[in-house]
Amino acid sequence: MVMLPELIATAAALVVAAAELLHARRCRRLARLAFGPAGRPEAWARSAGAARVIGAALLSWGLATLMILPPKVRRAEQVSDDERRHLMIVYDVSPSMRLVDAGPDRGQSRRQRAADVIGSIFKRAPMDQFLVSVVACYTGSKPVVEDTIDMDVVRNIFDELPMDHAFTSGETDLFSGLEEAARIAHPWVPRTASLVLLSDGDTVPASGMPTLPASIDQVLVLGVGDPRNGSFINGGQSRQDAGMLRQIAARLGGTYHDANENHVPSDLVARLTLVPEASPFERLTRREYALMATATGASILSLLPPLLHRAGTRWRPGVPVPDRPVRVPPPRGDPSRSRIGDAVGSGRR
Repeated sequence: MVMLPELIATAAALVVAAAELLHARRCRRLARLAFGPAGRPEAWARSAGAARVIGAALLSWGLATLMILPPKVRRAEQVSDDERRHLMIVYDVSPSMRLVDAGPDRGQSRRQRAADVIGSIFKRAPMDQFLVSVVACYTGSKPVVEDTIDMDVVRNIFDELPMDHAFTSGETDLFSGLEEAARIAHPWVPRTASLVLLSDGDTVPASGMPTLPASIDQVLVLGVGDPRNGSFINGGQSRQDAGMLRQIAARLGGTYHDANENHVPSDLVARLTLVPEASPFERLTRREYALMATATGASILSLLPPLLHRAGTRWRPGVPVPDRPVRVPPPRGDPSRSRIGDAVGSGRR
C-alpha cells in the first residue's frame, strides 16, 4: 500500500527531474562558454542532476513521514512493553509446600525458601526488562498475575499467601500449571519468554507432557524441600522428589536445579534472563529512517552548488594579468619613450 509520503516523494522526484532536463537542454547551448573548448564539465558533475532528484525525493519523503508520525519523547533507560521479555513462573502452592524442611539449616518452610530463591533471581536479573506472570497450581491451575512490571506484587504472592485455599483438596497436578502457562504464552513473540517451575515434586504421568509454545526458549525447574528426609503430611511422607523434577526438566528441554540449600547459580540466572541484543539496524524504526533521509537529502541539495562552483570544471575564462613589467624597446634617439613604456608595463597609467 502506497502511503502519502511515498506519493509526495514520487511527485517531488518527477518535478525535479523535469526541471533538470530543461536545465540540461539550456546548458547545452552554452556549454563551450561555461566549460571551455571541450564543452563538457568534470565527469562527476554530470551526475549532479540525478543527485538533485535523489536529494529532493529523500528530503520530501523524510519530512512528510516525520509530519504524519505521532510525536515521540525519548527517555533514557526506559524499555517499552514491546521490547520486554516475559518471565513465566509456575508456582506449586500445594499444602506440602508449608512443610518446614527447607533452607541450609532446614528451618524454613518450602514456601519461604521459594520466596528467597525468587528474590535472589530478581536481585541478579535485569527485571526492568521483563514482564512477569505467575500461575499457581495445586489440583488445578489459576493465573495469579499476568505481565506485571511491579516486582513487589510478585514478591507478595510468594510471601506466605495462602493460595491453596482457592483450590479443592486432592493430588497436585503440575501439568495443569504448565498447560495454563503454555496457554498464556502462546500469543507471545517466539523466543521472548522464560519459564520457571517451582515445586517440591509430584508424581507425573509418563505421557501427556504439555507442549510449550515457541515463545518459551528457556526452562528452569527449581526444587525446594529436603530431598533425602521426608516430613509427615496427610498420612504419608513428603520430600522433594528430585528425580521427578529432573525428569520434567528433561522432557521440557530445560534445566533442573536443587534450590533447597543453594541459590540458583549466576550463570544459570544469566542464561534464563538473557536479553538478546538486537543489531542497530533491527532497532531502527520508520522515524529513524525518515530522519536519515531528511539529513541525506538536505546535505545533497545544500552541498551541490558550492561543489559545482569549485570543482565542476577546470575551465577558467579570462586573460591573466602579468605580474612583471612589460618592457617596450625604445626608439632610437628618444630615451624618454623607454621610461614611458616601463611605466605602462608596471601599471602606472
